[in-house]
Formats: sequence, C-alpha cells, structure tokens
Amino acid sequence: MLDLAIETRALTRRFGAHAAVSSIDLAVPRGSVFGFLGPNGSGKTTTIRMLLGLVQPTAGESLVLGEHMPRAWRSVLPRVGALVEGPAFAPYLSGAANLMRLDAADRDGDRRSRRTRVETALRRVGLTHAAGKPVKAYSLGMKQRLGLANAMLRPRELLILDEPTNGLDPQGTREVRSLIRSFAADGTTVFVSSHLLAEIEQLCSHAAVMSAGAIVAQGTLDELRGPDATTVTVRTPDVEQAVRVLQSAGLEPTVAPAAAADRLISAALRLSATDADALVAALVTAGVRVRGFALDEPTLEDRFVALTGEGFDVVA
Repeated sequence: MLDLAIETRALTRRFGAHAAVSSIDLAVPRGSVFGFLGPNGSGKTTTIRMLLGLVQPTAGESLVLGEHMPRAWRSVLPRVGALVEGPAFAPYLSGAANLMRLDAADRDGDRRSRRTRVETALRRVGLTHAAGKPVKAYSLGMKQRLGLANAMLRPRELLILDEPTNGLDPQGTREVRSLIRSFAADGTTVFVSSHLLAEIEQLCSHAAVMSAGAIVAQGTLDELRGPDATTVTVRTPDVEQAVRVLQSAGLEPTVAPAAAADRLISAALRLSATDADALVAALVTAGVRVRGFALDEPTLEDRFVALTGEGFDVVA
C-alpha cells in the first residue's frame, strides 16, 4: 500500500443538477510532485476546495495527510500550505506587512519568531529586495511568489497549488517551477493543479487527468503515457546492417522509400533512455554509420486526446 498524502473515495460535488466533480478516486503519494491536469472548467478547483474544507462534498470522502476532511481541519490545515485561484493581498500594504498580517491570523504561530519567519519566506522566494514595496506595485509573477511565501511561512507537509504559473511570462514560470522543485527536495508533497500539459510533464512525478468532472487516468507519468509506441528513427547509409541490428533487438524496422534509402523507422514499446543508449552502441559496434538517431515519444497531450477524444478546450 502506498503512503498517501491525499486520498479521495467517490468524491462528488453537485451544484443543482450539474456534477462539477463526479465520484473521483485520487491517490497522491507522499513525497511526490503530483500534477492535477485538466482543461479549465473540468472540476480541478472544486476538488481542491473540497480537499481544503472550503466546499462541502455532496457525496464521498477525502483524506488529507491521513485524516478525514473537513472533519479534521483543525489538525490538518496547519500542516498544509495552499495557493488557490491566485493570491489575494492588501494592495497598499508591503509584501512583508501582508505576510506579517497573515501570519498573525494563524493562532498557532509564535509571534516572537514572526519576523524571522516572514524574512525567511521572502528570501526563499526571492522577494527580499521587494519586501518593503506595496503589493500594488508588484508584477503578477511577484504576487505569485508572495503567495508561495505565504504558503510556506511554516514548514508544511503538503502544498496545494492551483494554477501557480497562470498568467506568468516564461521567466516567471521558470522561477515558480524552480521553487516547486525546491519544496519537493525538502520532502514536501506538492499537489499542482494546471491546464498546461507541458508544464506538468516537466515538473511532476505523478499526475491525474480530469475531464468534465471525472478522472480519466492517473499514475506515474510513464503509466499515463500508456503503452503507445516510441518511434525510433535511424539515419544511415548502411541500411542492411542497421536492419539486422534492430531486428536482433526485437524491433521490426521499416525502411523508408528508395528516395530516402538512408532512413529507417522502427517502433518499440516503452523504449527507455537506457535502451536507446544500448541500441546506438549496438549499431556502432556492428559498424553502422549512424548519421542521425531520434526518439519520438508519446506525450501527455497524445494520451489526453486518446482518452477523451477532445482537445484541451474549456468544458461547457
């Protein structure tokens, strides 16, 4: 059995006749960076609100850090940091003053060490230089980082981040991605909701895909990509020798038409980087002049389209 930071069982939330979340079973391993992936409107934020006790489920149950929510909110929430639907701060207060104010609202926080906690959080997200500026002068990326600083004012076992890179430029996205990795390196489980497939693929070890309120797939990234073939393309003038090597590796190579006779295409199931290295070594050892070698691996987007039959559009 996996040690789970988040577990839901048939979790459901209806708004009238509409099921925003329909009987989902989530399993988020402790220590993972877990991507919660789906189009805008697929039920991700509603699920997060139920996990945090902000919305009462219509049916089913959720366990966060091993305890039932929302029943155990008093013991669970101090161990959870969250950034939901973007940070909200008093615009005319400085970043540091906002964090001091929010920390003071936490009845479990020691006021004697409050300033140290705020300074440490600001330093960790790279906002020390802007600590005294009013938040209304912050860029969107700085506000997102301030939101992360608020979530990490105290050591947390679990971070829940709803679209943490939403609206950021490439530089801001890289900064937030780096911060998330640093949190995970410290042993914090990070649950990241996003509609950006490429972002999840770069950042996460596990993921679940939501579509129209239901989970259509979840697991490690390799499991999510499914059994689709990785296409191996070898470019060489030594076609016959290359074919023999690929066949001996259990592949079924297809030679391109005569106009491109130095190109081979072969399909392999779940070819790993180690397998690819060994394949190149075998080709070279057999005297094949390898002029090009490429892997075309299935992506999360390919898998999403295969599972849902739709693109990544807003669900009506």
